[in-house]
Amino acid sequence: MTIQVFGHKSPDTDSTGSPIVWAWYLNEVKGVAAAPKLLGEPNTEAAFMLQRWGFDKPEIIADVEDGAPVVIVDTNNPAELPANINGADVQAIIDHHKLVGGLETKGPIDITIRPLACTATIMIDLMGDDAAKMPEAIKGAALTCILSDTLEFRSPTTTDHDRAVAEKLATDLGLDIATYAAEMFAAKSDVSSFSDAELLRMDSKEYAVDGTKFRVSVLETTAPGVVLDRKASLMGSMVTVAAEDGVEQVLLFVIDILNEEATLLVPNDLVKSVAEKSFDATVEGDSVVLPGVMSRKKQIIPSLKV
Repeated sequence: MTIQVFGHKSPDTDSTGSPIVWAWYLNEVKGVAAAPKLLGEPNTEAAFMLQRWGFDKPEIIADVEDGAPVVIVDTNNPAELPANINGADVQAIIDHHKLVGGLETKGPIDITIRPLACTATIMIDLMGDDAAKMPEAIKGAALTCILSDTLEFRSPTTTDHDRAVAEKLATDLGLDIATYAAEMFAAKSDVSSFSDAELLRMDSKEYAVDGTKFRVSVLETTAPGVVLDRKASLMGSMVTVAAEDGVEQVLLFVIDILNEEATLLVPNDLVKSVAEKSFDATVEGDSVVLPGVMSRKKQIIPSLKV
């Protein structure tokens, strides 16, 4: 049976590109049939990556069958995976997030979780000398993943190793990192065609703080004004999205990539309290700027208090 390789729901660039990279490795190097899959529509930057490097959009799947062989990348959280994930035959996990727990497997598996900024960096390490066999398109996907997850090395999750791997890939491809990253971020910032609900779910993860469930949404952009101009309608849509998704509140952080800060929308007293307790912020009005906050994984999630 063909191994399905996929990342988390609401796929960003890493959860779109890394399954493509690893499926290539399994097929072409290991001689094992594998196919990348998605658990939702890719975001605009991920769609740019697919178009730029000539990939077809991987099939979007709703669930996995009992016994289906799978490799999970860019997450190990059952809440971000298909409902029947514990019924599947999970053969490997490749990730760079904290260990959540809750996954069950049919037998011993390969698990690699490393404190790096991007899953693609880990994959290239795991390939060893075989990484040199990557064709240009696969190298392009890997580079896009790393530049996305590190926000072109601005994110505090960035390590020297992520930077070194990205620079090597860019050299191989004859690309200038700053120029290519600007193209990526322009694609990421074009959210005009998305509804408020789609924006709130596009790059989001569910997270509970002392029993209060949140959908923590991040929009990384070089044009924050485009999103903040929709502030009133976004805050109205938060109520609907929270009710539909079974969470208490949607927290929306608009990350200004170039100015290296986040704006948190503050629609009510609960979010005001979260902002003040979590980030030592003074909230006046319906939004608050959080200087230096760039990473959900390293700065937002660990800080949340209610």
